[in-house]
Amino acid sequence: MSEAVTRPGITTDALLASLDPLLRGWLPRQRWFAGKGRPVSGFHLVTATELLPPTARLGLLHLLVRVDQPLIPGRGGATTAQPADCYQLLLGVRRELPPRLAPALIGHVTEGPLAGFTVYEALHDPRLADFLLEALRMRARVGKLRFERAMGRDIGEGLVPRVLAAEQSNSSLVYGDTYILKLFRRIVPGLNPDLELPLKLAREDCAQVPAPAAWFLADLPDDVNVLGVLQPYLKGTTDGWDLALRRLTEGADFSGEARALGRATADVHLALARALPTVTLGRAQVELIAEGMAERLDAAAGAVPALLPYAKALRTAFDALADLAAEGTTWTAQRVHGDLHLGQFLRSPSGDWSLIDFEGEPSRPLAERRMPQPAVRDVAGMLRSFDYAARSAEPWSPRWAGECRAAYCAGYAEVSGRDPRTDPVVLRAYETDKAVYEVLYEARHRPDWLPVPLAAVHRLASNGPATNGPATEAH
Repeated sequence: MSEAVTRPGITTDALLASLDPLLRGWLPRQRWFAGKGRPVSGFHLVTATELLPPTARLGLLHLLVRVDQPLIPGRGGATTAQPADCYQLLLGVRRELPPRLAPALIGHVTEGPLAGFTVYEALHDPRLADFLLEALRMRARVGKLRFERAMGRDIGEGLVPRVLAAEQSNSSLVYGDTYILKLFRRIVPGLNPDLELPLKLAREDCAQVPAPAAWFLADLPDDVNVLGVLQPYLKGTTDGWDLALRRLTEGADFSGEARALGRATADVHLALARALPTVTLGRAQVELIAEGMAERLDAAAGAVPALLPYAKALRTAFDALADLAAEGTTWTAQRVHGDLHLGQFLRSPSGDWSLIDFEGEPSRPLAERRMPQPAVRDVAGMLRSFDYAARSAEPWSPRWAGECRAAYCAGYAEVSGRDPRTDPVVLRAYETDKAVYEVLYEARHRPDWLPVPLAAVHRLASNGPATNGPATEAH
């Protein structure tokens, strides 16, 4: 492994200048680029590491790049400052690009230290993908990059890599149906929950969550930055979303699987509560949570006019939560998944469920994603996911959704000892908050899906039950 960050005489400014014209056109087109809709005004290199120094045949550059974009106009012409996002880039460098790598082309460099070279997305090059796995296997240190491997874990050689096309906010490489390497694209300082929580759960022998085999980080002055995690590849599994849609298409029952999903969720929650501290949320903390929900509602209603007629009624869900706290009710908060939905669960051919992707909602600050929260937040996410699945089929089947939601809560109660439906105020608040988030997301990214969360908004604004099923008691 080379220890040089850049070759003598090559400055990071010169390297960036040579890549700038190419990155301006290529970055905004990537699925994982968060700043779509705003032009790129500049770049700043955080780190530049030559994993393989460019030669006439092959090179591999690892970059952490901050992307400057214009301020977002706000109400009344005001502008909202946005911190520059930092992205992880892995760039292959060759004099000539073989035809098989043509779809990975970024561009041809015309000036600077890489003049005359062709730059491309390195993940599509098996030789460069092999290098990443070897670095993890050998626990390499290259510049500010540190590759680590779980104690006692041997990583085999000769595993053929391929890019997984299904990723959106990140990128993944599968190695020989044995491992999957998740590469985080948008990098924030601190310990990413997608490494932190599976490591903690492995120590609790939590069978539902695959244990990390290896990972790599960037050691920077402000904090450690998690760049990628290697986990076992669960070959032959089907994700919960695809399975639910298949059952819907067949007109088949899904409540048995929903019940198993509830049990699996509770198993993970109990393991997280054992592995990490829990806290008690009193009046002050719950009022802050309710205020945050109300603020997100106001912001969403300002951005999506279709939400405005429901805003006043939706706010009552958050007011009721704050009122309950004022009466002395408390809740336990713990670490949770943070972005739970059917697509995060994988079902093995034997029928067992595994839970993946503990990163949380990438749009939320890392500190918030790592805070203890009521476990019902994850439950609300799953209830919304059953509704999404049901409404994606024609005709819309409210009975199917209701049966799944009720079975999920019943399964959760079997393991946890507490049915989420016995706390309807907090469940309604969290499901309302999730539906408001969905309205904003769909309006921005998938307008055709907007009727799905709006239907939930209509029900929740009418004070409809957070889940179908038996009548519940007030907490």
